[in-house]
Amino acid sequence: MRHPANKLLLAIALVACIAGPASARTSDRAQAMDIEAGHQTGTLDDRAPAVLSGGVHITQGSLDIQSSRAEISFANGDPSRAVFTGGPVVLKQLMDDGTPMNARANNVDYNLKTETVVFTGDVEIRQPRGSMSGQRMVYNLKTGNIDSGGEGSGRVKMRILPRNAQPAAPRPAQDKPAQGTN
Repeated sequence: MRHPANKLLLAIALVACIAGPASARTSDRAQAMDIEAGHQTGTLDDRAPAVLSGGVHITQGSLDIQSSRAEISFANGDPSRAVFTGGPVVLKQLMDDGTPMNARANNVDYNLKTETVVFTGDVEIRQPRGSMSGQRMVYNLKTGNIDSGGEGSGRVKMRILPRNAQPAAPRPAQDKPAQGTN
């Protein structure tokens, strides 16, 4: 039987193969953020978060997020955090190397300052070299690092394709936008 430290090193190596050195497109943060929703309440400044509902669609550069509801907080006049609920929440973004990252979860907490995304509830992250699924994942868009684990009896599942393999075509259900979005 393997030593627990060897299992940990194997898990780290598997995640590195999926995420690789790619990081989220750094130029996205310098782009305008476009927001579309059926309804908005709150402020668009630091006083109180803006709450969006009725089919939320947010884009910023290559970043594309769709959900039923979003709560956006501001710091110094710029969006600093966005919490998306009413799953599925669908997040897509290109990495600096041009590869796509597609994610789906029941809830997404996106800290724009640290470029860290916490996915919870039926999480699935897909990249050309593989996929991960589980109940909770923390994804650092700057470094590509993923920290994941199941809640309760949940498990983390990974699929890693060989470097020379062609990525499988996405399943049709994964390309559908979140319900209630345009």
